[in-house]
Amino acid sequence: MAGNAAASGKPAGEAGAAPVVVKKYANRRLYNTEASSYVTLDDLAKMIRQGRDFVVYDAKTGDDITRPVLTQIIVEEESKVGQSLLPTAFLRQLIGYYGDNLQGLVPRYLEFAMASFGRQQDQMRRTMEQTVGGFMPFPAPFPNLEEVGKQNVAMMERAMSLFAPFARRDEATPGTPAEVDALKAEVEALRRELAALRHARSKA
Repeated sequence: MAGNAAASGKPAGEAGAAPVVVKKYANRRLYNTEASSYVTLDDLAKMIRQGRDFVVYDAKTGDDITRPVLTQIIVEEESKVGQSLLPTAFLRQLIGYYGDNLQGLVPRYLEFAMASFGRQQDQMRRTMEQTVGGFMPFPAPFPNLEEVGKQNVAMMERAMSLFAPFARRDEATPGTPAEVDALKAEVEALRRELAALRHARSKA
């Protein structure tokens, strides 16, 4: 269940293993120091799906460049026909928050949303395996899992839109107390929705 490990963020069979050190050279080649061989972005993507962690360093400066390399992997995956995960509207919203005064809130919410989705996916897989007695692999197009994904995307887009009154203000002034209270109420409602969804899936 490599995909399961990647989605939940938990290593599969690699608990406690030190991250693989990958070095990127000036010619843009990536070198896996553990395997003593050059690798591609596809190879790194496979490592992630297998639950193996890695860090990438610039071979010349020693700088940690893991984040931009992971971003490159996403760009590569998004460019493949039929494998797009990020809706255009979501990407536009995400870009709009770069440099905004609420930019620091977005990463924390995205981490929370993905962790929630990973837990729900784990639960769906366990439920399906228990139902069929563990003799069949979890079917990729299982409709309930797809519905969970749709609900998570919808809630994520809704949460992103909650910041719109602040991000699109014509004047660079803080939000009023009423706006802050409204935002808090919406976030709390979103949390209740997530809790209800998790509870419903746990009974499935």
